[in-house]
Amino acid sequence: MSDRRNPTPWEDGYWWSRDGVRLHYRDYAGDAARPPLLCIPGLTRNARDYEAFAQRFAGDWRVIVVELRGRGDSGYAKDPMSYVPLTYLQDIEALIAELKLDRFVVIGTSLGGILGMLLAVTGAQRIAGTLLNDVGPELNASGLARIRDYVGKPMWHDTWVHAARATAEANGDVYPDYEIQDWLAMAKRLYKLTPGGRIVLDYDMRIAEPFRVPGNEAAPDMWRAFDALAGEPMAIVRGERSDILSAEVAEKMAARHPGFELTTVPRVGHAPTLDEPEAVAATERLLARVSAAVLA
Repeated sequence: MSDRRNPTPWEDGYWWSRDGVRLHYRDYAGDAARPPLLCIPGLTRNARDYEAFAQRFAGDWRVIVVELRGRGDSGYAKDPMSYVPLTYLQDIEALIAELKLDRFVVIGTSLGGILGMLLAVTGAQRIAGTLLNDVGPELNASGLARIRDYVGKPMWHDTWVHAARATAEANGDVYPDYEIQDWLAMAKRLYKLTPGGRIVLDYDMRIAEPFRVPGNEAAPDMWRAFDALAGEPMAIVRGERSDILSAEVAEKMAARHPGFELTTVPRVGHAPTLDEPEAVAATERLLARVSAAVLA
């Protein structure tokens, strides 16, 4: 487990989108001989989602954590209809060019995994390995409906304890074994403290506008995008209770390409935090395969 008292240091980096939005990423130092890990969070999440991940893997690996437009320390878009996967893809492509990343490993949670698949379409030769966290080419309609129901609804609290309780009420089915300290830690990933003393969700509420239009949560023909990942080490981590990625679709993905490893995290819904023992072991196995390929 990571030592929260001695967090792994990172450098804050910024880059610009085509439409003039200043975007933010965290850059954790690592072995330059290995491809960096490009971590992309989910729809409403930010770089704090990968803090424990970076604690575990930074040093051995360079870890770059993207904050999509409208999240965390990235700027908010003037046009809310730019909050769609193809625009996010353009933003990430601009970062890859800025950092001159020739090869990298994609670690993508939910929307981040969709963007990882799209990166393969625009240049699969750059991707040294991929971990898709609870996402695939087909998404369950029931799970998407649940997300559409809550995303973009402003929430604020006076104390972190109140924020933790609200987080527990909203996510109890996803993480049934969490205790108060887990909910407090999750709340501090989801919310921020404003200068006025309010604790609010850390994203632009307008990201919900295009997401509520069916079909805007991904791009067409995602199976083609998934197939573009073939040839390099791949893994998927799925929550046993996930309402976004069904067991049937996950098994279809695993069967579609030899060497694709499927790991199910028990008693967790959408999405695993990647801090669970099963997810950690799956990540370590993937990175071992990437290292072997790099040294071959």
